[in-house]
Amino acid sequence: MNRRTSSRAWGSLAGLFALLPLLINAQILAAQSPRVSGVVSTSGTSVANASVTFIDAADSTVRFDTLTDEFGGYLLSLSTGVESDAASPAAFRLEQNYPNPFSSSTAISWFLERPDEALLIIYDLVGREVRRFTHGPQPSGVHRLLWDGRDERGEQLPRGVYFCRLQSSNRIMTRKMLYLPGQNLENNSGPAIPLHPARTAAGPGLENVRLSDSWIVRITNTANTIPRIVPAEFSGITVEGITVRNFYVDRHQPALTAVVQFDQPRQIIRGFGAANIVGWRPDMTAGQIATAFGTGDGQLGFSILRLRVPPDSTAFKAQVATARAAHQRGAILIASPWTPPARMKTNNSLIGGRLRLDCYDDFARHLASFVNYMAAQGAPLYAISVQNEPDVNVTYESCDYNGEEMRKFMRENAPAITTRVMAPEGCNFNRSLSDPILNDPVATANLGMICGHLYGGGLEPYPLAREKGVEVWMTEHLVLDTDWASALATGKEIHDCMAAEMNAYVWWYIIRYYGPIDENGTVTRRGWVMSHFSRFIRPGCRRIEVTENPQPGVHLSAYTEGTNLVIVALNTGARAAEQPFALSGSSVTALTPFVTTAEKNCIAGGAISVSDGRFTLTLEPSSITTVVSR
Repeated sequence: MNRRTSSRAWGSLAGLFALLPLLINAQILAAQSPRVSGVVSTSGTSVANASVTFIDAADSTVRFDTLTDEFGGYLLSLSTGVESDAASPAAFRLEQNYPNPFSSSTAISWFLERPDEALLIIYDLVGREVRRFTHGPQPSGVHRLLWDGRDERGEQLPRGVYFCRLQSSNRIMTRKMLYLPGQNLENNSGPAIPLHPARTAAGPGLENVRLSDSWIVRITNTANTIPRIVPAEFSGITVEGITVRNFYVDRHQPALTAVVQFDQPRQIIRGFGAANIVGWRPDMTAGQIATAFGTGDGQLGFSILRLRVPPDSTAFKAQVATARAAHQRGAILIASPWTPPARMKTNNSLIGGRLRLDCYDDFARHLASFVNYMAAQGAPLYAISVQNEPDVNVTYESCDYNGEEMRKFMRENAPAITTRVMAPEGCNFNRSLSDPILNDPVATANLGMICGHLYGGGLEPYPLAREKGVEVWMTEHLVLDTDWASALATGKEIHDCMAAEMNAYVWWYIIRYYGPIDENGTVTRRGWVMSHFSRFIRPGCRRIEVTENPQPGVHLSAYTEGTNLVIVALNTGARAAEQPFALSGSSVTALTPFVTTAEKNCIAGGAISVSDGRFTLTLEPSSITTVVSR
């Protein structure tokens, strides 16, 4: 955020600054609450129709909002109540709400000529009560509250006509209001409206004046802001009586056109998925399997399922049911051992210790027996790991390896296993474990893919693996936070893995409150975000070059399969972004967008036309959008 206040001489603006105090009626201001005025400017010109919000630094729920006029000027009264003066109405009255119609919130004011009860009820067009505000005894004078178009449960109401009824002990008055959510209706006419309800009067003449020691000021674009600006925030702003505060903001530069280049292919994509560790967690139900691996609306489209290789071969059978069902839906299966059988280890325990040198062959046969068993049960493995996280000390099943031990196993024992062998699956792509393998041609020839986890690092390209022609898979990560910011961050992590030329992304538990599906079988915020990759980027797709970060907060990746195109766009910013695209070497003529936000769950939008290889995508604030040509 830009926190500078310009000290430049701005030509014609200087005269406007000098006139500002004269433009305000000082006599009226002196009798009312503290007020602040000023000009918002950028690059030597004033900014019209920008949103200016003052927020109490000590209480962020106290805020005041207005728009700049055509000269960039603004005026705000910083009072938590409503001033009463000689112009106040002299009888019981419900004023017309302002603004009306409204799209996000509207202020409702009323006047009581004497202390009385006040009940305000909002009804819909057919007379059903949708919101009730009970105020109890109120003093005489003007009162105000802000209604945000939501019902008693906090859910947004549909667009339409509503009625506001004010009822006191013996009188009733009603006003009609028009609510049009999603439209830009508010303008710069009329007074600035405090964005919170009025409070009890503090005395005659002036009600509840609040003069904060410090304010935070946010200046942002509206649909009609000219010129467009970079949203800015200023802290430590003080207001005393009648104050002039001018703000300088940076001018917004048009977004760079993102060029999608079909003739510049990158890595092949094997898929996206998560782990089902039977024995440590209950097995998945049929409904959960359909949600996880189906590709229709409301499903995640996972194409990889990770399994655990039990140290006891009698537990192999418990891994079959979900694995077979996932395979039948087109998912590929990978498996990781957390430990060899205890008898093969230096400490004769499932926890810690190392694989005994004289048991390398035995352990290779143990892994091969799991591969063969699963194949016989209709659940063939695509790949199996040597060891889950061989570089950490934990209190559950585990086994330690160093780089030389991992190289030895891959060179001498991996050929005995009848499927791809992946290694080393370190905690954070520990290259001291993987480089020895890649630097040994025989071990590399036996290696199916480099795999690793993202605990504490590792999210970066691996040039040595690419040089040797070895794929790189991310096979485990988790975070426990479940809020929207954390869910969207998982989308950014997947994006970063793809940008680092990884071929696959695998989350930890598939069923868990912090995972893609919770214990009730409901898709989580994280699950919807993951589906933007897994549902639309299918195994065998190839990532292609695209301008990755064309404007602040916007991150893009693109994929093709034949003539089909998939673009995944993250907007991590707090404002909407218009992103232009140019398609190089494509015959795509239309795209369908799917959007997930804190309120939307992979919702399909209207078709986007592509003209001469160009189109513009509107990215909602804090969102992930996938556009597909098929």
